[in-house]
Amino acid sequence: MGDHHHHDLKGRSLIITILLNIAITIVQLVGAFISNSLSLLTDALHNFSDVMALVISYIANKLSKRDYSPEKSFGYKRAEILAAFFNATTLLLISAYLIYEALERLMTQQDQAINGLMVTYLAVFSILANGVSVLVVKKHAHNNMNMRSAYLHLFSDMLSSIAVMIGGLLMYYYQLNWIDAILSVLIAIYLISASWKLVIKTLRVLMQFTPASVDIVDLAEKVAVIKGVDNIHHVHVWQLNDDELHLEAHIDVSTNMSVEEANELIKIINKLLKTEFGISHTTLQPEYKVDDNKGLIVNATNNP
Repeated sequence: MGDHHHHDLKGRSLIITILLNIAITIVQLVGAFISNSLSLLTDALHNFSDVMALVISYIANKLSKRDYSPEKSFGYKRAEILAAFFNATTLLLISAYLIYEALERLMTQQDQAINGLMVTYLAVFSILANGVSVLVVKKHAHNNMNMRSAYLHLFSDMLSSIAVMIGGLLMYYYQLNWIDAILSVLIAIYLISASWKLVIKTLRVLMQFTPASVDIVDLAEKVAVIKGVDNIHHVHVWQLNDDELHLEAHIDVSTNMSVEEANELIKIINKLLKTEFGISHTTLQPEYKVDDNKGLIVNATNNP
């Protein structure tokens, strides 16, 4: 019930931010053409990319709640990870394009009649609307990659709008049309840094790398000192999504114990793995005097 309620809150948060960003995009697009502002148009396109990213995040959030099936034994638990990867990658590309556009404007130094006051007013509207969206999504962004990517998109829009507002004021009062290009480059560099970290984090999950929070050597040492355990080997640890860590391993037991005794030993091991490493799902294979590869990490295709 608690998890379902948490998912519903995330879904409602995404709907609110989607509607807000649609409004921002429409207002900025109209304003960009009236004011002849390229920076405002770029900000509108940035907001439109957020609308698409948020829609993807919402769909992924819904998919992640679907039940498991024989054909999909993990359900759609990875949907949010895929959405986070797609959103972060998109933001990387948009940021790179914004840098290109800003540098081109700086090099060409094209002077155009721009309504700086209108640019400023519309940027303030965008800042306020995106600020609300950021506050709505932020509470879900700490422990969820999908919501984190949505939060980054929204926060980047707010920063972008601040730059546009400053540029609008400087264009209106001092005719310094080049300043918003400088600000755009600085913001884009920040966004690239933030997005790159999320891309790497989601790639680690998708590639089933060992979670950064788990030291397999330390794990093996702690399991090996449990009474009845001689050795743990053929270990695989991976992260299914933000919440679930999985482990599979072979356990060499010290005596030819019964199935009931093996079950009790596995309960002890599972308790350790849960409390010490946050691993909630395990598949442990007890073995007694089995002649196999005792390496901690074993290539399954080469293991007899």
